[in-house]
Amino acid sequence: MFAIKLTLILLGALLYLVGTLGWLFWAGLELLNTGTTEALIYAFAGTCAWLLITFGLAIHIIKKARPTTGGGR
Repeated sequence: MFAIKLTLILLGALLYLVGTLGWLFWAGLELLNTGTTEALIYAFAGTCAWLLITFGLAIHIIKKARPTTGGGR
């Protein structure tokens, strides 16, 4: 069971890292370099989505590490 959990955690971390690098250094920069209004709106929306995913992931990790904090007695 531990090997499956470790594999899933490492796979999730790898996917998050690839997605982050892909957005920040490839898609986001390409949209900013295009310079049209539509591309800038897409870049802003994509960055907002990336920030929400990152914040949600951080909250999930914190709640998983300390499950009794904040909600229990």
